[in-house]
Amino acid sequence: MTRSSAARTALTALGAVGAVGVGAAIWGVGIERHLYTVREASAAALAPGSTPVRVLHISDAHMAPWQHRKQRWLASLAALEPDLVVNTGDNLGHRDGLAGIRRALTPFEGIPGVFVHGSNDVLAPAPRNPLKYFTGPSKGHHDPEPLDTAAMDAFFTDELGWHGLNNAATRLTVAGNSIEFIGVDDPHRGWDDVEALRREVASLGDPDVRSSRIAVAHAPYRRVLDDFIDLGADALFAGHTHGGQVCLPGFGALVANCDIPLKQAKGLSRWSHAGRTVPLNVSAGCGHSIYAPVRFACRPEATLLTLTARG
Repeated sequence: MTRSSAARTALTALGAVGAVGVGAAIWGVGIERHLYTVREASAAALAPGSTPVRVLHISDAHMAPWQHRKQRWLASLAALEPDLVVNTGDNLGHRDGLAGIRRALTPFEGIPGVFVHGSNDVLAPAPRNPLKYFTGPSKGHHDPEPLDTAAMDAFFTDELGWHGLNNAATRLTVAGNSIEFIGVDDPHRGWDDVEALRREVASLGDPDVRSSRIAVAHAPYRRVLDDFIDLGADALFAGHTHGGQVCLPGFGALVANCDIPLKQAKGLSRWSHAGRTVPLNVSAGCGHSIYAPVRFACRPEATLLTLTARG
C-alpha cells in the first residue's frame, strides 16, 4: 500500500468514526431523550391474601418549565389508572420547575401516592463535568441555589393528597390492602436518617398481620437498601441513577452515581440482605439535568409495576 493510499484509508476510517459520533449525538440529544416509554413488570411482594396493586413509579423528571412534551406525557399516565403512585424524587430541574410539575401531575389528584426528595428537589442543578461520574458518585457544588421545596411539598400533600416519606413512615389502605410505607430523605447527600425512621416505624404501632411494607428512597445506596430490609420492607423503590443515562448497547450502564451494582442501575431486580430477598425497582427516570440534555441506549421511562401476593 502506498503512502497516499494509506492516508486515504486512515482519513476514510476517521470520517466514518466521526459520522458515527455525530449520528449518536443527534440521536441521544435530539431524539431518544424524548422517546418516553412505560415499562411494565410484576413482582410478588404483598402479604398473602392481598389483592394486586398497580404501582406507577415515576422519578427524576428534573422538570424545567419549557419541557411541555414531558409534561404532557406524564399527565397522560393518569389514564393507566394506577392504584398507587410512588415518586422517588428529583422532580425539579429549574427554579421555575414547579409550574411544569403542576401541569404534569395534577391529573393524579385523588390517587394515593407517596414521595421522597432527591437533592434537586431542594437545590438547583449546576454545570458539571460528565467525566467526573467515572471517578465515583457526584459531589455537591458550591453555593447551590435553593429551590422552593415547601411549595412543591404543599402541592403534593395538600392538592394531590400524597404522603411525604422523608425519614418518615405512614400506613395507607391501597386497593383494599393495608400497606405501610417507609422512606428516607436523599441518601446521595447523606440526608437519610435511619434512626429517625425507626422511631417513625415504632410510632405506627403493631402492624396488622395482613400488612405489607414498601420502602422508598431517591438514591439506592447499599446501606439504605440493607436498612430497609432490616426494617421489614417487602419491596424497595428508588431512582437517581437515570439508568446510566448514556449506556453502551449490549452492555448497559457505565455509571450509576451511587454504589449499587451497575447491572441493577435500572429495572426490576432483587436485593438480598440478612437472609431475606425482596424486589427492587430502580427507575431510569424520565428526565435529565438541563446541563446534560442527552440519553443514549436508555430511554426515559416510568414503570407500571403490579405487586401481587407472595405465595
